[in-house]
Amino acid sequence: MIIVSTDGSCLRNPGGAVGWAWVNHQGPTASGGATSGTNQVAELTAVLEALRAHPGAEPMVIETDSQYAVNCATEWLPGWKRRGWKTASGSPVSNRELIVAIDRELSSRTGPVRFRWVRGHVGNHYNEMADRLAGAAARDVANGSSPADAPVSATSPGSTSPGSTSPGSTSPGSTKPSGAAKRVREEQSAATPPSAGSGRAPRSKRAERTRPTGAGSDDTLTLF
Repeated sequence: MIIVSTDGSCLRNPGGAVGWAWVNHQGPTASGGATSGTNQVAELTAVLEALRAHPGAEPMVIETDSQYAVNCATEWLPGWKRRGWKTASGSPVSNRELIVAIDRELSSRTGPVRFRWVRGHVGNHYNEMADRLAGAAARDVANGSSPADAPVSATSPGSTSPGSTSPGSTSPGSTKPSGAAKRVREEQSAATPPSAGSGRAPRSKRAERTRPTGAGSDDTLTLF
């Protein structure tokens, strides 16, 4: 079982520098940033990058303190697709390109993915680690000590490369991070890397919302 915590940071929401990070509970981590975006963009980017970094058949759990990111990847996604990427009120879905990319990763991954909401800033070790990495990445981009990520692409895993661009843009305030070069910091531990097996799991890829019962139910929301 792969368990990964994700988080996003925006120094001034909206429009400020953003950072994203994921932390594999067995050791590896990655983070990056962009010169302009929103907190929602940062959270979705963290989820997308975590999915891209962990392909294969091994079951995966993504923990995040963003209910927005969880809902985008689970409850809201089917309805948006049925309505041609429109909300129930008929408005265009915000951050569509990122959400399309997340949907593509979920659909193409052979192993099942669960989303677990966790309460932020309450001492959860991996959530706090992801928070620190995302914040540091945003600050590094803001002060110019690190290059920004290239815009997130909704095409294929690993398609974002240094200096690459994706349709629709790089202007501040767009629905994805803007920047000129890809930067990912990664720390590898001695832990065994995620499996990349090809067997398809029988569980449906579409996540469904369930609420846990008993102790801790106020702090955790698991989506299967």
